[in-house]
Amino acid sequence: MLKPLRFLIKLLVIALCIAIPFKSRAFVALPDTVLADSGKIKTRIINRDFNNIYIQNLRPAFFGQELFQPLKTLLVGDVNAHFILLNSPRSRFFFDVSARVKLRLLKEHGEPVRSPSYMPSGNLYFRLNDNASEPQFLQLSYTHHSNGIRGPTLNPDKSFNRDSGKFSTDFYSLNYTIGRRTDKPNLITNRYGMLGVEIHKGLFGGAGAALGLPGHYGFVRVNGGYTLNLAKRYQDDIDQQKSDFRNWQRVQLDFTYIADKYNGYDALNLKKRFNVNLKYYYQFPFMHNAAFVLGAGYRGQDDYNIYFEDSYFYMQFGIASGLNFLFSK
Repeated sequence: MLKPLRFLIKLLVIALCIAIPFKSRAFVALPDTVLADSGKIKTRIINRDFNNIYIQNLRPAFFGQELFQPLKTLLVGDVNAHFILLNSPRSRFFFDVSARVKLRLLKEHGEPVRSPSYMPSGNLYFRLNDNASEPQFLQLSYTHHSNGIRGPTLNPDKSFNRDSGKFSTDFYSLNYTIGRRTDKPNLITNRYGMLGVEIHKGLFGGAGAALGLPGHYGFVRVNGGYTLNLAKRYQDDIDQQKSDFRNWQRVQLDFTYIADKYNGYDALNLKKRFNVNLKYYYQFPFMHNAAFVLGAGYRGQDDYNIYFEDSYFYMQFGIASGLNFLFSK
């Protein structure tokens, strides 16, 4: 009698030891503080990933040459210094201040840099979704564009004073960007499409535009762009067991359409209303934040301050540099 009883007692003890843990796990709920912390961590990871995406979309600097311009140049530059004032995983906002200056070293006596374009701006980014592989975000910007000259904008005959005339305009822009990221073992592909609107304060009269610009300069513009960025896996130069993803190639397409009335041009007169530029970047593994660039485009209205009346096809080549080339996985 004792042996069967002992056997039954052992079975009961074993059953209780197995059942109690499963029962406790089935009914134990995580504290609210743990769930809240998990949600905060997830949100901060998303914010951090989007902050990296914003950096990828910052405008790079350019130094090189442009061919076929009306005024021949020796060198051209598009300097973009970015000061990121807000880049925190605690916030879905990202704020950047850009000190942009465009320069053209003319092929003339004394090789002058005539009336540079000063284009400082403040740029606020805001994410719209929680998927860093298919990001959607807005960019709101305020930009000032001037040439730093105080002479009269118009000559006595009402033509524009291109030698010493003042150029100035302020504008707001709102851009919507959507992207897609594809990961492969040795390659990361990022695609971004952007569409936005640009409104100049001169459209409403008063301050915000130099005298003579209304009716002759585009105050309403539709801007767009497409970026294809390829990041390649490279082994560490010192530790061959380590590797990282770095920028490899990039294709960038940008366009602008002037949508308001100016100079009586028809809405379909693309020769005077359409600007387009296509660039190809190649970054060698020994380059840190720079890339060789080759591009071509057409300017229906030149974006170089007082020279806006010029329309022409051009080609460009040189070196690009910026924070957006510091890509890593």
